[in-house]
Amino acid sequence: MTDAPATALRADADPLDALKLDGHTAVCGLQWGDEGKGKIVDLLARRYDVTVRYNGGANAGHTVVVGDQKFALHLIPSGILYEGKANVIGNGVVVDPEQVIKEINTLRDRGIAITGDNLSISERAHVVFPYHKSQDVLFDSAVAKAWEAGAPIGTTGRGIGPCYADKALRSTAVRMGDLLKPDTLRAQLNRAVAIKNATLAPLAQLCGVDFDAFNAEQLFEQTMTFADQLGEHITDTTTLLHDAVASQKQLLFEGANAALLDIDHGTYPFVTSSNCSSLGIYAGSSMPGATVKNVIGIAKAYQTRVGGGPMPTELDDEVGDRIREVGREYGTTTGRPRRCGWLDLVAVKYTSTISGATALSLMLFDVLAGLDKLKVCVGYKANGRELPGFPADSSVLSQIEPVYHELDGFSEDITDCQSIDDLPANAKAYVAFVEDFVGAPVRIVSVGPRRDQTLVR
Repeated sequence: MTDAPATALRADADPLDALKLDGHTAVCGLQWGDEGKGKIVDLLARRYDVTVRYNGGANAGHTVVVGDQKFALHLIPSGILYEGKANVIGNGVVVDPEQVIKEINTLRDRGIAITGDNLSISERAHVVFPYHKSQDVLFDSAVAKAWEAGAPIGTTGRGIGPCYADKALRSTAVRMGDLLKPDTLRAQLNRAVAIKNATLAPLAQLCGVDFDAFNAEQLFEQTMTFADQLGEHITDTTTLLHDAVASQKQLLFEGANAALLDIDHGTYPFVTSSNCSSLGIYAGSSMPGATVKNVIGIAKAYQTRVGGGPMPTELDDEVGDRIREVGREYGTTTGRPRRCGWLDLVAVKYTSTISGATALSLMLFDVLAGLDKLKVCVGYKANGRELPGFPADSSVLSQIEPVYHELDGFSEDITDCQSIDDLPANAKAYVAFVEDFVGAPVRIVSVGPRRDQTLVR
């Protein structure tokens, strides 16, 4: 039996109507990703004309629950689930054509219409090839062998970093617009594959694994089949977006990954390869500064992280295990178990500041129900001294002693609450403490995966 189209499941009222947002809006993660951005973007998208993805690649995953259906999106903006809305994969994204086609086909099989009118891919976006994925895995493995601490960066192996590296190198890069120019594409692949084979073979030898050289012609033929399927979607999204703004259409910017993974402002080098705070919007979409009026910063009511890198509030105990199981903390993209810990408000205040958050959304609050005491990190100590803020040096962050503030927990089930006023007193005290410390209002509290489990003030 074929699933009903998602557009047929959206007769219920939008709980975010109470936000009364005016102007272009961005939704950005404030932690290490997986905060629940997809849910908020999905709820907001009905009121916007265009949803824009501006960074990252298939290493990101947004889960959207519509009725009793769950949609996992990696490259296609969450607004695709709304009929009559435009969706743009911007120039700042690195695109895996095979993954996009897989998502398109999966959505179509579930009744979602996708055409050149509701999905556009920037001709300036760069293309992820199989050799990027091979390079990703080999390089991470080689670094692990040489890393003094014995821990690699923790890549997803989706080829994102190597593709962005080729973008900077330029001579080995391929852009989506090149898929529409066969002669250009063949010449670029011949050059890129020759260089990749020459560099990856010794890297594989260093890692002690076999390496099968890439064949440029085979890659060209495969890519041309992708071009046939994606041709109607590849376009000049710069002009498209500026024309939309000139026509008074409203834009919603969907960030992938999160600010603590930002290549410039995150916990470097344990970060992703793009600017995934709101700072990436402008370069990744072609829009000028000050375009975005509203920035909704998304944070879980606790902290999670996937992969390597410091996490000051990580819990290697039964509380951390409980949060992981109750919150189903396993990666949308990789399936890897996430590291869990108490909410780090020092980090959230930092990322809220650099992202210019005008409002906060506190997600998965229901996961904390049943804990007698709740801790939040309100300061960092290193070598006995309290630090003035969030450190740029990951080696410092890895030695941090978190300073905690303890609050009384709540035992009540909050999943049926209809408003923030319905929350138990201790739950409301937790929300108030978060917004007072961060300095931005908590306008949204999520108490479950359904759209009606989204409380707004």
